[in-house]
Amino acid sequence: MASRPTFSSRAVAALALAVALPFAATACGGGNSGGGGGGGDTIVIGTKFDQPGLGMKNPDGTMSGFDVDVATYVAGELGYAPDKIEWKESPSSQRENLIQNGQVSFIAATYSITDARKEKVSFAGPYLITGQSLLVRADNNDITGKASLEGKILCSVSGSTPAQKIKDEYPKVQLQQFDTYSACIESIKNGAVDAVTTDEVILAGYAAQSPGTFKIVGEPFSEERYGIGLKKDDNELKTKINDALKKMEDSGAWKAAFDKNLGPAGITAPAPPPLDK
Repeated sequence: MASRPTFSSRAVAALALAVALPFAATACGGGNSGGGGGGGDTIVIGTKFDQPGLGMKNPDGTMSGFDVDVATYVAGELGYAPDKIEWKESPSSQRENLIQNGQVSFIAATYSITDARKEKVSFAGPYLITGQSLLVRADNNDITGKASLEGKILCSVSGSTPAQKIKDEYPKVQLQQFDTYSACIESIKNGAVDAVTTDEVILAGYAAQSPGTFKIVGEPFSEERYGIGLKKDDNELKTKINDALKKMEDSGAWKAAFDKNLGPAGITAPAPPPLDK
């Protein structure tokens, strides 16, 4: 397995997420539903709208984040300029349906590659590896890692791999699920839950929005391989996306996007993970 970036609570507080790029992502317009790329006037790409540093819709309507930059680069290689991209918000629980219903051409939205998901959709990538962790309030000393979760109230997102892991492996934890992680952040702010659990890279972005309010605790307890989801068995589009990802990595654009969106925390960009065959 490829190595993944690690994130410390000290680094998290420094993460600056002010990059706003007028990019977008969604299904091909002009009657084109994917495959060839560049066949319609626009492309619809799914991403998150509420994950700072990864996929964020800014107050001025622009999009920013690492997932956004990756998706925009891929779209460019498919023949779509940034102004021809339409973003489609893609909450975790809706991603497979959006792909299967043809509402998007592909999704780049902290989308972990799993065997269960591969029964419904195909994946290009992976383009980033991270791991599940825990976010608590800065004054919380009760939770120090996964071993201290018993009896606690955790929040995660419906349809996410972190939520499923908690349900499967931590039966004595009370799990509160919402459609978005931003709702979890509000719950931990007001004391309704004890911790938020998802991938470290996601938690880092939220912690950086409120310096001194939160901290990441414990060591990661999973490996999450982010891929680009697309219609099942669309091998033509999968090959084109993988070719675009390889070009992005080889050209230095992948590292530049990582450094811009996540580097201000002091996180060193890892080597890009090898693409699945």
